[in-house]
Amino acid sequence: MKILAIPNRGRSYNAVRPEAECYISLAKSGHEVTIFTCESNAYYSDYKKANINLIELSSLKKYSLSVIKQIHRYIKQHNIDIVYATESNGIPNAAFACIGTKAKMIAYRGTTGGMYKTDPSNYLCTLHPRINGYVCVSNAVKKHVTTKVRAAIESNIITIYKGHDINWYNEPAIELSSLDTSPTNFNILCIGSPRSYKGMHVMLDAMKHLTDLDNIKLILVGDNFNCEPFSSQIKATGMSEHIIETGFRSDVPQIAKACDILVLPSEREGLPRVVLESLASGTPVITSANEGAMEIIEDGINGYVVPIGDSEAIAERIRHLYENDKEKLKLADGAIKTIKTTMSHQKTVENYITYFEKILSC
Repeated sequence: MKILAIPNRGRSYNAVRPEAECYISLAKSGHEVTIFTCESNAYYSDYKKANINLIELSSLKKYSLSVIKQIHRYIKQHNIDIVYATESNGIPNAAFACIGTKAKMIAYRGTTGGMYKTDPSNYLCTLHPRINGYVCVSNAVKKHVTTKVRAAIESNIITIYKGHDINWYNEPAIELSSLDTSPTNFNILCIGSPRSYKGMHVMLDAMKHLTDLDNIKLILVGDNFNCEPFSSQIKATGMSEHIIETGFRSDVPQIAKACDILVLPSEREGLPRVVLESLASGTPVITSANEGAMEIIEDGINGYVVPIGDSEAIAERIRHLYENDKEKLKLADGAIKTIKTTMSHQKTVENYITYFEKILSC
């Protein structure tokens, strides 16, 4: 197959790795892969080393006539079979570029929400009539997308998990002393943002129920936790000296590997990458019962699932693992097994090949 991709450029190397490695594996499998991107892509140098045609985008705008012409010309000249766009700016440009060509246009969706049928602008982007199919990051996202797209392509909506490979995480765990904690503490990792649905207030409320545990540390990774309302919420926990705010970090897998558990208190998720990174590092996960995470976490197998918004349940599960090293080790084994089986990179690549072949046969 001849595949043209416009991938996510990413904020960090780890953020784009599961997607980027798929293109590299597709190329190694004998498919002709072309990447349209820019030098700011976190995987740019790796693409250059792989057997991939790498072409600089003429613009990064969401609607760019120059990009549309650039892609359209390439499709026609090289008889491209599949155009796959995963970045929000790339999808509309790719869809318009496919007009008048035989290429099948596939878009990616990583979140629930959006894709409003009542918004005319959506028909120039996510609901563009030239889109032939959607790859969804989880079944939760697929369920949402299927209700939005035109009936003619409903059968071309598929879930393909962004699989990982434990060999990607061979780097040593971070020195916890660099985060003002130590291995003798029980270290909890929580990654999020100030957006309310991320549930950071729930995580902080959970800390109020753990004030008797002297050697517990909460490592908060993400932007803007050092301002209101979080500054007041952190003080209100009575555990502010046990809470470490790191800001944005690009080395989350190394942090996860050093921690005892990851907590994900979100109300909704597509397929949380941080959960997969933690499992690949052998770190169990306590997650709220959001649909995306529940496709990864099996309660009592590789982590625990608690009701959404239930801070007491989070605290109870933290306490349980704090007091039970054997249980934590059992969950760690289950975490690694998950990455080697249902969430493996190789399975993801196989699913892409099967799906693209199906689309071409339609």
